[in-house]
Amino acid sequence: MPDSALFLPGALTVEAAEADALDAHFMRLALAAAGQARLEGEVPVGAVVVKDGEVIAVGHNQPIGRHDPTAHAEVIALRAAAAKLGNYRLPGCELYVTLEPCAMCSGAMMHARLARVVYAASDPKTGVCGSVLDLFAHEGLNHHTEVVGGVLAQEASDMLKGFFAERRASARRSVAR
Repeated sequence: MPDSALFLPGALTVEAAEADALDAHFMRLALAAAGQARLEGEVPVGAVVVKDGEVIAVGHNQPIGRHDPTAHAEVIALRAAAAKLGNYRLPGCELYVTLEPCAMCSGAMMHARLARVVYAASDPKTGVCGSVLDLFAHEGLNHHTEVVGGVLAQEASDMLKGFFAERRASARRSVAR
């Protein structure tokens, strides 16, 4: 048995629990932003950029309303964070997003030099943090960002499933008329 002065089994657990709680807190803010997207008729995806424990930018999906295929929640949040910091690089920043990022958004995150990306629900169709491919793990790239997935995944997944179920029901009602 290790000497208790050298081995503190609860110390890492407490730190991990605090980190998990912070991740959940910031993901709830991203979920609130996703709710705004839903209210606007957009796919409910929200993103939050955090630096030193402070939210510096929030974004939600707006490609339909802006007529802009790049107006994903992550890109909008990255642009706002860069403007706030006065730098296109965002070292030390973390991005929380409710859906696994696509290739476009992941590329922007890598160019921004984010320290960490945390996402909620996996995206088996376009996600590049391990679902379709793992862009962040590509060793040939010059910047490597820590990626954590599955934070409040059920809440995000339920929001997305509900949104698409409503869309399908609305489409069926339109056809039935």
